[in-house]
Amino acid sequence: MANRLKIIRTVSSLRRALEPFRRPNERVALVPTMGALHRGHMALVREAQRRSERVVVSIFVNPTQFAPNEDFASYPRSFATDLKALRDAKVDFVWAPSVETMYPDGFGTRLAPEGAAKAGLEDEFRPHFFGGVATVVAKLFTQVLPDFALFGQKDYQQLRVVTQMAKDLDLPVKVIGVPTVREPDGLALSSRNVYLSATERAVAPMLYRVLNDCAARIKNGEKIDRVLNVGRIEFDLAGFGLDYLEARHAVTLAPISTSKDGPIRLLAAVRLGKTRLIDNVPV
Repeated sequence: MANRLKIIRTVSSLRRALEPFRRPNERVALVPTMGALHRGHMALVREAQRRSERVVVSIFVNPTQFAPNEDFASYPRSFATDLKALRDAKVDFVWAPSVETMYPDGFGTRLAPEGAAKAGLEDEFRPHFFGGVATVVAKLFTQVLPDFALFGQKDYQQLRVVTQMAKDLDLPVKVIGVPTVREPDGLALSSRNVYLSATERAVAPMLYRVLNDCAARIKNGEKIDRVLNVGRIEFDLAGFGLDYLEARHAVTLAPISTSKDGPIRLLAAVRLGKTRLIDNVPV
């Protein structure tokens, strides 16, 4: 089975396929994706394989996390290429439901996460987003019933929301955050990087450089507000449209003002041309 990728399209087929592995010595890991797989996704797969005997990769472009003005229709889709990469990686199962399978006629339940989902970061600019994410991930967790679920730290607020959601709903899954995979120049891998023009791609690594510089200066004792203000100016001078650059508590995502307020995560979202980039670093 480990060398033969099985593509599953219905919930009943998924449950039948996974039933033989619900044994004490068998662990199942889930890697939720929207496809357009890159090296970041494959790092999640490798960590899933390290932790479990069977790996399920879901591929589902979730419409409920896109606003009407966002890129659902044009979001990169490369199913055949994705399958080849997963087959080469010896993944066991691909869970590839249709929209109709995930949201059948009459579907009327939506999760409304709070806490980290209302931190004034991504939720300020994409107020629909975390309700869509929490709903689809909760469905994936109840469909697959994994022991582990792997998420990238690049989408840090999403990681905190999903972790809290699983805890609040008593779902028997351990959510694992995997470090961001980057290009050699520091740009975080993202399916949306394909939207960048050549000129924009040359500027994009500045996002990571500014975040790292801010983190180093805070570690050296500079006041957080001053460091963030300088960082915002640097983004402006580099030609980014800034949505936010914030220092937050690394677990709750609550605002902080000094290093004594707890472990710190710096989070930023910028616009470069038509592309929106997000990134974060620990302090």
